Amino acid sequence: MVGSRVITEAAGRGHRIRALSRKPAGDHPHITPVPVDATDTDALRAALTGVDAVVVAVRTNPVDEPFLVGTTVAVLDLGIRTLVVGGAGVLRSPAEPDLLVADNPAYVPAEIRPVAAAGLAQLAACRAHPHHAWTYLAPPALLEPGTRTGTYRRGTDTLLTASDGRSWISAEDLAVAAVDELERPGGEQLITVAHR
Repeated sequence: MVGSRVITEAAGRGHRIRALSRKPAGDHPHITPVPVDATDTDALRAALTGVDAVVVAVRTNPVDEPFLVGTTVAVLDLGIRTLVVGGAGVLRSPAEPDLLVADNPAYVPAEIRPVAAAGLAQLAACRAHPHHAWTYLAPPALLEPGTRTGTYRRGTDTLLTASDGRSWISAEDLAVAAVDELERPGGEQLITVAHR
């Protein structure tokens, strides 16, 4: 959901894209589909040779934490500027800053705790890695397909909520935020965005 929208947003801004996937697709003149298995580090390295930046937007269903962390580390090992689209669980709860969203049942019910735990492991792997040119983009509590408005609020380590308490963004506007961060890095390694 996120990766395809980031590709569309970046291509629409004139960036040349290598779209890596097991079954890549793309018919835009700025998009080069590249078939690659993310578990094959040699193939991943070859596919990313010469790129300026990488967006890691991988998820599995059911959650596969070793794959998620392993793919992220394999990309970081290449030493390329990296934007990791992760999970909201790594953020602090708005009303309880000592409580991570991953541990807050108001945002993360028991059935999706493994997803939140995988996001925490992914961020921990980024923080432990010697390559420091990365940014972890944590979405709000609700991320779903929707409309591209081109507007959003940006924060750092705390879940953003609207005045009605809702924490959400469309996947299209998350893609806008991701490409904005690649074009104009804010300097923080952990960021989040949400609709206004």
